Amino acid sequence: MEMEAEAFETLVIDELDRLPDDMVNGLENVVFVVEERAENGEDLFGLYDGLALPERGQYGLGELPDRIVVYRRAHLDACENEDELRDEVHTTLVHEIAHFYGIDDEQLHEMGWA
Repeated sequence: MEMEAEAFETLVIDELDRLPDDMVNGLENVVFVVEERAENGEDLFGLYDGLALPERGQYGLGELPDRIVVYRRAHLDACENEDELRDEVHTTLVHEIAHFYGIDDEQLHEMGWA
């Protein structure tokens, strides 16, 4: 599937806006970023780059924001149409936000969000 970068970013914002308020209201000092693909060459859909909430001690004063990265190319390569793309982006956002809250991959698999 193909989609211009700007259209993909708009789709990610739309899906972020569709997430439940109780999931996103607790996000502090987090930015969402769209990148073409993972720097290390891995075929990732997304990445949480930061310190999970339960692991934080004194945090926030002068700290750089955590990042949730959504990789455009991996999503486009895996999806055949926009409906599939929206579902996959939604799942990726939930997955990476869960890491912010300290939920690991094993727990996400058990919950059906991996």
